[in-house]
Parts: sequence; structure tokens; C-alpha cells
Amino acid sequence: MLHSPHLPPPRPRARPRRLRAAALLACAVSVCLVAASAPPAPLGLGDRLFPHLGNPGYDVAAYDLSFTYSGDNGKPLKAVTTIDARTTTDLDRINLDFAHGKVDSVEVDGDPAGFTAAGEDLVVTPEDALDEGEWTRITVRHSSDPVYPEDRQGGWVRTADGLAMANQADVAHLVFPCNDHPSDKARFTFRITAPDGLTAVANGLPTDVEREAGATTWTYRRGHPMATELAQVSIGRSTVLHRAGPHGLPVRDVVPTQHRAALEPWLEKTPGQIAWMEEKVGRYPFETYGLLMADATTGFELETQTLSLFERELFTEPAYPRWYVESIMVHELSHQWFGDSVAPATWSDLWLNEGHATWYEALYAEETADKPLATRMKAAYGASDRWRTAGGPPAAPKPPKNGSKTGIFRSNVYDGAALVLYALRQEIGRPAFEGLERAWVARHRDGTATTADFVRLASETAGRDLGAFFQAWLYGEKTPPMPGHPDWKQTPATKNASKTPAKHSAKAPAKGSHQAHGE
Repeated sequence: MLHSPHLPPPRPRARPRRLRAAALLACAVSVCLVAASAPPAPLGLGDRLFPHLGNPGYDVAAYDLSFTYSGDNGKPLKAVTTIDARTTTDLDRINLDFAHGKVDSVEVDGDPAGFTAAGEDLVVTPEDALDEGEWTRITVRHSSDPVYPEDRQGGWVRTADGLAMANQADVAHLVFPCNDHPSDKARFTFRITAPDGLTAVANGLPTDVEREAGATTWTYRRGHPMATELAQVSIGRSTVLHRAGPHGLPVRDVVPTQHRAALEPWLEKTPGQIAWMEEKVGRYPFETYGLLMADATTGFELETQTLSLFERELFTEPAYPRWYVESIMVHELSHQWFGDSVAPATWSDLWLNEGHATWYEALYAEETADKPLATRMKAAYGASDRWRTAGGPPAAPKPPKNGSKTGIFRSNVYDGAALVLYALRQEIGRPAFEGLERAWVARHRDGTATTADFVRLASETAGRDLGAFFQAWLYGEKTPPMPGHPDWKQTPATKNASKTPAKHSAKAPAKGSHQAHGE
């Protein structure tokens, strides 16, 4: 799919009805009748892990999302989603990913359009068919329901005093109509209306606040394109704290007001962590950063773009070691480069997100808390064959099971993928590896990238073909020998060995454990 343009799209114009010669008109009518006779059906991009996510035929440039919250997190929000997109082929129907909401009306370029549900798609039929290369604006008035069946997780997260979002990997379309695949990044504008006494925050920077009749509307805009799975909206009795990061970067944190004092010692660490990451991979890629500490039990942390989602208890539960909590903060921060700015082109490229975030999490623990990286990687090497058997090799994870909460987020794409990076550093040397990391995030900033792109750049950086090396490490059923460590062996499973950890473990690690926590 073509990447969204980096400039705002032109405003779609009303299209005059096309007049054709009689012979051409008869032919067109015949074609339309054939197309219209086919029942609406769910489409998809054919992603190996989530084949029905995303839709062909158009490229979204911008979303404008409006939510009106009543103050009751058990009731649907009123919502309007406006999508500016450019067609990549002729379309007489437009499929959007959307489920779990009531659609009241749809307009295409200001004209009423037909719509119906097909699976988890909203199929829109405009009054006039769209030509390839045409800009169009789709407006959907709908509800956005924060109460889900037991077999669906994510989307809206109900907190103690409101709502937050957790859309990874495949549930943004439970919240708003969209092209729900990371290959189609777009710019976002959020408008959130909530009763007085509540605060609403979203990705990006605030641009407007309007107060009227007992309610406030906040507007936020993202200056960089973003995948749908990284959208974030927080509504609650929150305090927004501001501080300066490196180069004057605005850092804003959103915390439950009653826990503000207890959380401040953690929040003040963020500017230094940003500076640490910039030393490793280059300038922070966005216009702001901060932590959203939600009063919710999710079992995970999440790298929602510019505003990472954390469980508040991670910071207030004394059982979590301080070094561990700080390394998890860095894990989510590093995702702003790896996974957010450089998004995966397919979900099979997930190892590029989680492997890098786990790598910098572990490297930070080594440099600041005397937790040796080699010790963690040796332990990962010992378990790697078991992880590959359970979840597939790092770059070819097994598809998620229906209803599986952990989905594709298994140890093979966390420490198993970080192990690949360790092997690469061993293979090409530290200077080349560090140069590769900086070049990767610079070359693909604000875009999407594939595993093949990484292999190609690594080979360029090393000055030799690394295809065979990556084929074995990323796709092999068995873990190859570790360069420089011929003594490293696989560790047989023990009777009491823990199961493969979930995508986001909320449990404190046992002493000496290096299990990844969070995205």
C-alpha cells in the first residue's frame, strides 16, 4: 500500500456528475449493475497474521475524530469520524474496518451514501463511483461503545474515573471506522467533549479548548503520521503535568490527580531517559512525549504515540524493583523510534518493534543498574528453541488463536528478537551495529518498513551480504550458534518452567529474571 503523503491533503471537492456518450453510458451501467449485484463482503490486505485487517483501494491521509463522553464509562460515546483519503484504484464501494458501534449515517464528499455491515467491515456505497487517484472525504456518524464481549480485549479501557485507549494490535476499529493496519499511517485530529470536572488528553499537542454549558471540548493534533493501533484518548479526573525534555521538547504526563505526588519521582526521570535514547539512536522523532498513568488493571503497558499508556500500579506497587520499572519506561519510550516512527509494514515484522524495545530496555538496565546484557541474552539463548517451537521464529510468528488475549505477542518477538540483535552485534561489531541503528530510524522516519528493509540496510552497513545470517536467525526452526559464544547451549525445559509470558506481564519478575514487561 502506498504510504500517506506528508503534506495535508487538498480538501475534496464536490464531483460533477459525469456525462458520457450513449454507448459508453450503457457499458458503464452494465458494469455497475454487475458490481452492485455482488453482496457486500469484508475485505482485507491479506496480512499473514491478520488477513482481514486493513482494506485495499485507498490510502488514508488524515482522520478527524470527535467523541462526546457523557461521564458514564459504561455508556456509548457519540462520535463522528471524518476520513480524508486518496483512491489507489477505481472504487464503487469503500470498505472501512469498523465493528461494535451503531452507524447513524455516512456521507461521501458531502452527499449521503449507502452503508451496511459485512463481518467487521463497514461497506460504504457512494452516490458516484470514485476514480483512481481521486481525493475523497468520508464522514461517519456513529456510536463508540466501551463495553465489549468477554472474547474481545482492547479498544476503550475503562479506568476508575473514565476511559483510555489500547488498540494494539487489531482493535482500533472497535473504537472508530478506519483502515486498521499499520501500513496505512495518517495524521490525526482529536476533538473530545466531556463534562466539567474531567480532563481529556490525546496524542499530539493541544490546539484549542472550548467551554460551554457544563462541558469542555479539547482539540489535539498529531504533527506526524500515526498507525491506528497507536491512537490514544484519555478522559478522567486527571492532572496534566508539564516539564522540558532535551532541546526544549515538551514533556507532558497525565496522572490521576489523587496520586500526583506519589508519581512525580518517576515522572521526573523521563527527560533523562529521552536524552539516553538520543545518544543511542538520534533525536526524538516527535513533537512531544509523556506518560499516561491510568487507574486500570490491563496487564500491559502500551507505546501509544507520544503518550505511552502505563498501569498506575506499576509505579506504586513496592514489589516492583526500581531498576525494573525504569527499564520498562525505557522500553515504551524506545518504541517511539521503533514501532511508532518506523512502523511495521506487516504484523510479521513485529520483531522489529519488540526486539528493539527489549534491546534498549536491557541495555538501559545494564548501563544504569548493573544488570549485564550478556547474562540476559545467554538466558534467552537457552530458551530460544522452546520459544520458536511455541510461537514460531522471530520474523514468522505463528498466527494468533481466536480469542487469545496474548495474540502474537510472545517471548519469541521480545527477548527472542532481542537475541537476534545481540547476535547481529556479535557478527558485525559494535560500531557497525550502532551505526545501523541510527541509520534505520533516520531512513524510515515517519514511514513503514519491512524485515527485508532491515536486512538490506544491515548488509549495506556491514559491507557484505548478511542474507544467510538473517535467514537462519529470523526464520530458522532452531537457534543458530551464537557468534563469539560457542559455549552457549539450549537449556532443557524443567518441570516447573513457567509458560511463555504474555504480551504484557503485570507480574514483578523473580529475582534475577529479565522477563519483558509491556510492549
